[in-house]
Amino acid sequence: MKQPLLGKTLGELTDIVTSLSMPRFTAKQIAEWVYQKQIDNIDEMTNREKLGSSYYIGKTAPTRRSESIDGTVKYLFPTLSGHTIETVYIPDGDRATLCVSSQIGCKMNCLFCQTGKQGWQGNLTPTDILNQVVSCDYPERLTNIVFMGQGEPLDNYDNLTTSLSILTADYGWQWSPRRITVSTIGLRTHLRQFLDESQCHLAVSLHSPIHEVREQLMPAERQFPIADIVSLLRQYDWTHQRRITFEYTMFGGLNDTQLYAKQLVHLLSGLHCRVNLIRWHRIPGVELNEVDETRMTAFRDYLNNHGIPTTIRASRGQDIFAACGMLISN
Repeated sequence: MKQPLLGKTLGELTDIVTSLSMPRFTAKQIAEWVYQKQIDNIDEMTNREKLGSSYYIGKTAPTRRSESIDGTVKYLFPTLSGHTIETVYIPDGDRATLCVSSQIGCKMNCLFCQTGKQGWQGNLTPTDILNQVVSCDYPERLTNIVFMGQGEPLDNYDNLTTSLSILTADYGWQWSPRRITVSTIGLRTHLRQFLDESQCHLAVSLHSPIHEVREQLMPAERQFPIADIVSLLRQYDWTHQRRITFEYTMFGGLNDTQLYAKQLVHLLSGLHCRVNLIRWHRIPGVELNEVDETRMTAFRDYLNNHGIPTTIRASRGQDIFAACGMLISN
């Protein structure tokens, strides 16, 4: 059975050419064809003779494309395992952000997230992850990549870091890690490792500074309390180029009062960070309320006035079910 070249590191490509009795230097040439020239078919390569019988490029077009009235595009991509995942392209003036998935479904089962309702069907391979980047409509226009799609990125750590390595490597796509953000619920199992090994930005899904309420919203709070996560983050320097953002989805009548704002200031005080407030969008079977705009603005202003830089994230793609927490494999 043929294997994809997309998703292979330079070391893996070197092993491949060595096994085929090809010169070692051809590994870098293959990487250039796949990652920098972004060819579609192995027949486009000049050194393809020995590769063609066992390997193919690995790019796969989406099987469905939906476009929002605001220009956001959602794709449904097939995976190597035979499942599907969703990816979202968000144009915004001279910026274009791609929200990529890291897993098929998710184990975290957050109350408010549609992805968690489908359960977990497996990890995406580096091929699956990078195919989302190279097979969207305008990969050359991308200015940012955020691992905020389906799944918990740190729960697929090895494949995540392989993908990040290829995205940022000289032999790969040569992206600055400052153009990439990895989101996590605070999976401490790999969080310290990620912080030590990567210079990409970090986004932490917080949603409540109060343990009991966060546990209600996010079962992972039992094993990975947000207080412990913040304590770990305080051990790192966030005053230079790498940035940390806390994602805070707001629910009407639950976590949108000044009490929560005060607790959030207490939790994050002294940590060089920012907070992103996110509107929750209804999903079937979940008895939570959407937040009032006035309360959301007051919450933002309170945090800003108390030294926590805070913004309200613009909601994009809601009409095609592409907004935060709405992605699902189907």
